[in-house]
Amino acid sequence: MAKRQEEAVSRFMAGYNCAQATSSVFAADLGIPEEVILRAATGFGGGMGRTGGACGAVTGAILVLGLSFGGTGPTEKKANDKTHALVQEFIARFTDRNGAISCTELLGCDLSTEEGLSRAREGKLTRIVCPGYVRDAVEILDSIISGQSPGR
Repeated sequence: MAKRQEEAVSRFMAGYNCAQATSSVFAADLGIPEEVILRAATGFGGGMGRTGGACGAVTGAILVLGLSFGGTGPTEKKANDKTHALVQEFIARFTDRNGAISCTELLGCDLSTEEGLSRAREGKLTRIVCPGYVRDAVEILDSIISGQSPGR
C-alpha cells in the first residue's frame, strides 16, 4: 500500500529511526501497541545501534515478519522455518533492488566511526537516501505479507 509506505517515510522524516518507521506502520495490523514496536525497534536504527550493520529498514521489516509469522520456541519448527524463508525472500528482494542490506554499503560510509558519521551528517545522507530504503522495505514487506497467512 502506497499509503503505508508514505506514512513510514513521514515518520522517518519526523525523527523516528529507520527500523521504527518501517515496523511501526504495521502495529495495528499485528494487534500490538505501537509503543511496544517502537521500543523494540529502537536499537536497530543506523545499522543496529549505529554500527553500520544491517539497515534498520531491513531489521524493522524482519521484526514485523517475526511478529507476524514466527514461533515462540523450538517446538514451533514450521512457524520458525516459514519465518526464515520469508526473511530470506525479503532480503533477496531488498538486495536486488538496492544492492546490499548493510547500512555501511547503502550509505557509502561507516556510521560506527566519527568520520563516517560526520560524513553522513554533512552530506545529509540519511535524509536523502534512507527514505527510499524505508519506502522499499515497507513495499516489499506489504507484498510478502499479503501473500501469506500467519504461521501461528
